[in-house]
Amino acid sequence: MIPYWRLSGYYFFYFAFIGAFSPYFSLYLQSIGNTAAQIAVLMSLMSVMRMLAPALWGWLADRLGARTTILRLSALLSLIGFAGFLVSDAYGALFASMAFLAFFWSAALPLIETLTFAHLQGQAGRYGNIRVWGSVGFIVAVLGLGYLLDDLPVAALLWISLALLGGILFCALMIPEARASTAPAVHVALSEILRRPDVRALLAACFFMSAAHGALYVFYSLHLVAHGYSKSLVGWMWTLGVVAEIVVFMGMPQLLRASSLRGILIFSLAAAVLRFLLIGWGAESLVVLLFAQVLHGATFGAYHAAAVAAVNGWFGTRHQARGQALYGSISFGAGGMIGGLISGYTWESIGPAWTYSLGSLFALVGLLVLVGGWQERGSSGRVGN
Repeated sequence: MIPYWRLSGYYFFYFAFIGAFSPYFSLYLQSIGNTAAQIAVLMSLMSVMRMLAPALWGWLADRLGARTTILRLSALLSLIGFAGFLVSDAYGALFASMAFLAFFWSAALPLIETLTFAHLQGQAGRYGNIRVWGSVGFIVAVLGLGYLLDDLPVAALLWISLALLGGILFCALMIPEARASTAPAVHVALSEILRRPDVRALLAACFFMSAAHGALYVFYSLHLVAHGYSKSLVGWMWTLGVVAEIVVFMGMPQLLRASSLRGILIFSLAAAVLRFLLIGWGAESLVVLLFAQVLHGATFGAYHAAAVAAVNGWFGTRHQARGQALYGSISFGAGGMIGGLISGYTWESIGPAWTYSLGSLFALVGLLVLVGGWQERGSSGRVGN
């Protein structure tokens, strides 16, 4: 049986933490006197560790067959790392706490994705019904904190985030290891998988897609506040994007029947090109911003669901954890790091509009790489092929 609620609960608290951390932690860092460049460096440590550490965690998980053990250890040590923010707000201490948190946090998502697909036993279309609870958790956190931080000091974010990390640890302790697949395994060398043009094209496109989102995850809240929007409205804007994401996740079985994974990814990248231009140049118009946030359903929801399904189909059971770790390292790790760092140094030098335009350019490059490198043949772009 699929441990639906235990997996869903983990996703709920995992993305609730992201809903508290990603939109608002930069506001906390700004409140204690950090510059835009310092904020970008600190926030980019999450991406740096997601580039370096998941390969180790994925190798250990595939080698030892200890995915749940590593998941639980990740949750415990992430909580300990975040607690360091309560000890000191000196820049060196913030850097050390963020690096420690990020190193162990980076193990979580590839492993929970691997465990989820292992429990689904080939029912990839049901992934969205479990993953959607992560989006619900994000909404609860981002919207609730938007209102709370209008009245509470932004430092309250630290205690709320710590409680959410405790929820992640609790759920990690409840998730069982998945049974080994009964289907005959076709053992293909990892190097052979990575030589495939479609695999390389997808991973490269994912790098550029995450780089395109760099300014969004580091500076979107600051961007809106600077244009006179309240923190509660900031929360609603993040919420709108995730509602669009939820709609997409719930509709993924129908989308996968109607289109190939390649087609979904091409549409998502094209939507990202438009979205970041709108955020950069249309921030004075609430209507434009609302439309741009609806596009999050494509630029993250459809994109991520299609990407993890492709990785699940291509890397097989033998390399599954490493495949998901590689996807996370190249996209959210390397791509997120580059996008975040570049946006930190362009935000004050060339301004927000051109910074988001650079994000749009990243998405366009990813689109061209995917179209040119992944040539769809027959049903090869569909789940499991």
